[in-house]
Amino acid sequence: MQTLITNAKIVNEGKVTDGDILLRNGRIEKVASSITAQGTVIDAQGRFVMPGAIDDQVHFREPGLTHKATIFTESRAAVAGGVTSYMEMPNTVPPTFTHQLLEQKYQIAAKHSLANYSFYIGASHNNLEEVLRTNLERVCGLKIFMGSSTGDLLVDDPKTLEGFFSRFPGLIATHCEDERTIRGNMERFRQQYGEDVPVILHPQIRSADGCYASSSMAVEMAKQHGTRLHVLHISTAKEIGLFSNAESLSKKRITAEACIHHLWFNDSDYARLGMKIKWNPAIKTANDQKAILAAVLDNRIDVIATDHAPHTLEEKKATYFKAPAGGPLVQHSMVAMMEFVRLGKMDMTRLVDKMCHNPAILFRVRERGFIREGYFADLVIVDPADPWTVSPSNILAKAGWSPFEGQTFHSRITHTFVSGHLAYENGKFHEGKQGERLAFQPT
Repeated sequence: MQTLITNAKIVNEGKVTDGDILLRNGRIEKVASSITAQGTVIDAQGRFVMPGAIDDQVHFREPGLTHKATIFTESRAAVAGGVTSYMEMPNTVPPTFTHQLLEQKYQIAAKHSLANYSFYIGASHNNLEEVLRTNLERVCGLKIFMGSSTGDLLVDDPKTLEGFFSRFPGLIATHCEDERTIRGNMERFRQQYGEDVPVILHPQIRSADGCYASSSMAVEMAKQHGTRLHVLHISTAKEIGLFSNAESLSKKRITAEACIHHLWFNDSDYARLGMKIKWNPAIKTANDQKAILAAVLDNRIDVIATDHAPHTLEEKKATYFKAPAGGPLVQHSMVAMMEFVRLGKMDMTRLVDKMCHNPAILFRVRERGFIREGYFADLVIVDPADPWTVSPSNILAKAGWSPFEGQTFHSRITHTFVSGHLAYENGKFHEGKQGERLAFQPT
């Protein structure tokens, strides 16, 4: 069980170096300028080799919403996109409020996920004691929907939040939008337009003020209690001032994530793409978009992820209040960010920091996220000069569509190794081995 990758441009820990990588029994055995070994040889001449991306925010819809997606279909899309590990959200049916339900998702993934996996436990108004039983070596964290949800999944009562922020010892990931602000905006535009609110008004309904009111409350509460807080999908320039780059990531208690769609699109794209780019929080102005990228580059924002959240095209064709928010992105996240590299907006080492190294550091993932001897062999080979165009014929998400349809990407994922297994190779999947459950170092 040995593979040698030769002539690679290895992107790892702030450097791009020429060298070889030897894989044996699921691990990286050796990294050197030149290695001689028996076994399968992959010549990576002219291509980058980097750690597999770790996507800390996906919605794979299983159980209960499998007409949209499954762990099997979306993990294949992830692997084809260079994502070797993912962390999946609790807003399935039923919501993942108990450890019994959580373990059922892990069992599904053990049978069907081509990528490595972890699942958040979800917060509700009455499951604090259940949440406190979480094994932090086996579960990535607690997800709290402080906005953009309904029923028990929406937790925005300060007293309830105080219980989680003051007592949960692990990482809390939050969706921050103030529901009172959003509902007021919804009612105002509903009175004006009825059910046919133009989607271009989505960023005014799910406004910057609504985002800031919620995220600032979360940050203040985290500071008060010393909570490990990770604020997901920052969408406004206003929120960026809540985060700091004064400390190294390993010392930060409060961190932030940017998503591909908030980096790639702005409100001028609603006219062309409509409900296909209706996400919560909303894609906002070009100034917000620029500010988010600047914060990624100066380390106020720590991670780039997708918030991959597929719905069917039929669902997306509904009127504004009925059309669900979210869309498929995980297959195209790495090649999308490679366009930022090609255009000089970001360098390769920063891309790897934000998509591979930093999620591993922030979530304290054991032995992944870096190209280091002894670590699991989660690796991606990327050809930076092999253009292709996204079309329905090459979209792998079960939903069968993408906001990137018609987009030409200039890079291509050629190989993806998951825990040493060559899971994807030049458009073909090797499904003989599933991904592994992620493990974490809680302290």
